[in-house]
Amino acid sequence: MSGERRVRALIKESEIAARIDALARSVADEKPKDLLVVAILKGSFIFAADLIRALHRVGLEPHVEFVHLSSYRESVVSSGQVTILKDIDSSVRGRDVLLIDDILESGRTLAFAKDLLAARGARRVLVCVLLEKPHKRAVHVKADFVGFECPDVFVVGYGMDVAHSYRELPFVGVVETVR
Repeated sequence: MSGERRVRALIKESEIAARIDALARSVADEKPKDLLVVAILKGSFIFAADLIRALHRVGLEPHVEFVHLSSYRESVVSSGQVTILKDIDSSVRGRDVLLIDDILESGRTLAFAKDLLAARGARRVLVCVLLEKPHKRAVHVKADFVGFECPDVFVVGYGMDVAHSYRELPFVGVVETVR
């Protein structure tokens, strides 16, 4: 018998806000040149918006682009293949790029995006993720800035979803079934 679903908070809204301010200061400490922020859609859009505003508060003036990559589709497990659904419009040649994603898990999506931007001539590609699952890596990629280490559970909220649900939640949580 299936029960009612609820979402248990794993990382509170206030914790996320404080960590984003710290991440922005760390990015500013890198003294980026001609900064282009590239947010990976769809999961990172809330994190990226909050981080971009925090970057402004620490004196940075990034240009902003979005790339839509997918390895999940409707599933909760990565397919292992990354597909470009929407590419960026701006040139990255000679620029510092801050690649933002919601979660670093297998690493396939971030490795693909980082390699793509480097091949297009970015001066440097820095990676910032809200969450990292360090024991789930399928390919070698490292985040330069990490919000939180995440346990090995499927998370939703703060832009992340399961089959397009729960993105609107202001916190990161875990879906649980209540009997």
